[in-house]
Amino acid sequence: SGALKRVDVEAALQARRARADADARRTLRDLTRGDVLLATRGERVGVVNALLVYDHGEHSFARPGRVSAAVGVGGGGVIDIEREVDFSGETHHKAVQILSGLLRERFAQELPLCVTASLCFEQSYGPIDGDSASVAEVVALCSALSGLPVRQGWAVTGSLNQKAEVQPVGAVNEKIEGYFDVCVAQGLTGEQGVILPQANARDLMLRPDVIEAVRARRFQVVAVSELDAALELMLGTQRAEVRARVEATLRGYAEAWRDFRGGGHEVGAQG
Repeated sequence: SGALKRVDVEAALQARRARADADARRTLRDLTRGDVLLATRGERVGVVNALLVYDHGEHSFARPGRVSAAVGVGGGGVIDIEREVDFSGETHHKAVQILSGLLRERFAQELPLCVTASLCFEQSYGPIDGDSASVAEVVALCSALSGLPVRQGWAVTGSLNQKAEVQPVGAVNEKIEGYFDVCVAQGLTGEQGVILPQANARDLMLRPDVIEAVRARRFQVVAVSELDAALELMLGTQRAEVRARVEATLRGYAEAWRDFRGGGHEVGAQG
C-alpha cells in the first residue's frame, strides 16, 4: 500500500541526521587541515576563538570561529565590519553598541576615547547575528589595546551588558562539544577549554567523552559571571594589570589625537 510506515519516517530522520553530520564533518575538516584558520594552542594578540552555531535550516551544529580586533588612533569608535558589509543582524549590532558603552564607562571617565577599532568574524561569508560572541569581542579588543596575547587554547561564549556582567546564551552544550571535537582533531594538550556564562552551568548535559576528558584534566570547562574573570583566564594576567595596560594605550591615543588636531590637521584633510 501507499501508506506511510514507521520505517519510512525513521529512514527520513536518519537521512536528515546524515546530512547534518556531513556539514559538521566538512566544517571540522576545514578547521583541521587549515582551510579555515583557527589555532587551539599558542598565543595571539587580538585573536579569540568564539563559539558559533551554524544554522542550515532543518538542522544546526556548533563550531569555533576566529574573532579578531584591530585598533589605532582616531575618533571612529568601534567599527563592526559585519555591519559595514550588511552581514550583521540587528541583535549583533545591538551587542556591538553595548560593547561600545562598556568601553566608554570603563575607560573614558578622565580622557576622551580616541580610538578607532574594528571587529571581524574571520573567514565568515554569510549573515552573523546574536550576541553570544560579545565576551570574545571585548577580550579581542582588550588584547589588542593592551598588547597582551590571548591563549588560543581557550574558546569563549557569552553575552555582555554595559556593566561587564556575563549573560547566558543558547546551545551551550553544542558549542562546548564542537570546540572539543576541534581540539581532539588538532590534539589535546591539557591547556584547552571553554569559558561559558555562570548562568549556563545548570544547562550542561555534555557527551560522555567530553566529561571524561574534563575529569582527566585534558580539557577544561569554566563558568564566569564577569568579564574580568574571562580576561584573566584568556590573557593569563591579573585584571588590574590588564586594565592598566589598556588605559596606558588609550592615554597615548588621546595625547596623539590631541597633538594631531592641535597641529592644524582635521579629519579627512589631504596630504
